[in-house]
Amino acid sequence: MSDRTPVNVITGFLGSGKTTLLQRMLGAPQLARTAVLINEFGEVGLDHLLVQRVEESLVLLQSGCICCSMRGDLSGALRDLLGRREREDIPPFDRVVVETTGLADPGSILNTLLHEPVVRHHYRLGNVITTVDAVNARLHLSANPEGIKQIACADRLLVTKTDLAPPELSREVQHVLAKLNPAAEILDAQEDSFDIERLLAATGSERQRRSIESDGTGQSVAFRPHMDSVSSFSLVLDEPLDWTAFGIWLSLLLNRHGNDVLRVKGILRVQGSEAPVFINAVQHIVHPPMHLPAWPTDDRRSRIVFITRGMDHVLMRRSLEAFCRTPVGELVVA
Repeated sequence: MSDRTPVNVITGFLGSGKTTLLQRMLGAPQLARTAVLINEFGEVGLDHLLVQRVEESLVLLQSGCICCSMRGDLSGALRDLLGRREREDIPPFDRVVVETTGLADPGSILNTLLHEPVVRHHYRLGNVITTVDAVNARLHLSANPEGIKQIACADRLLVTKTDLAPPELSREVQHVLAKLNPAAEILDAQEDSFDIERLLAATGSERQRRSIESDGTGQSVAFRPHMDSVSSFSLVLDEPLDWTAFGIWLSLLLNRHGNDVLRVKGILRVQGSEAPVFINAVQHIVHPPMHLPAWPTDDRRSRIVFITRGMDHVLMRRSLEAFCRTPVGELVVA
């Protein structure tokens, strides 16, 4: 895996701050030796960062980044970058950052990174970063299914414009995000401690998500009319899982209900292995499992987080128990 170039994906709904984040990242020394794939240079405003324009679709920045305007499909853009690097037409890079459009479903991007043969041989998915506008999150999340998918697939959720939103609204937004995707780390773009390296770092198997203060009222009524069907829950299993049986169960689940199983992420204790297995899936797309060297904590139970739309948690629990012949110790609804 270390020989493959990591690809970080930045997504988020229209106006949520992707461009501002990208500008901030492109000026950071930590992103030297990074290739950035964006839709159009004009939307990002690179003039103050520009060193030279190599050609119409390629510029070099002061920080050492290579910026490419992505006009075709992601697979073609990544293969083109690879060829240019091998021919030494461009400076070497050891990371790629992809910025999606505001209406993009990240699933197609993940599918390219995980399943396109040439791409997956040379690149690997670093993580998915989703920007969420604290001021307009209520409107975006209640009216646009794309926004829900972008949040569900995120490894890190970056809340933007908190300096423009009332503190209670920012807390409410973070509370809702924690419910929608409890497996993601939530960061505030306005905090002094905001760290680009932390944002881009590979995700851990046992990430500690940020603790959100709640006023005790739970999810705001304003969010409910269009989001009641989306929920998250976790299953905890005390006994080791049969890895083959679980893999078949998960494959069948996603084949039948992939459109409504927005995210699956978990750490598993499997039979015949002392080390855990980290699993990650987005709708119909299953990431290759990661066999971790050791358990991150003393708790060695399997824990699986699901983000689903309109699915019965109890039936899913019963299905897993019946198929894998393993009792589920806990079902925790976020």
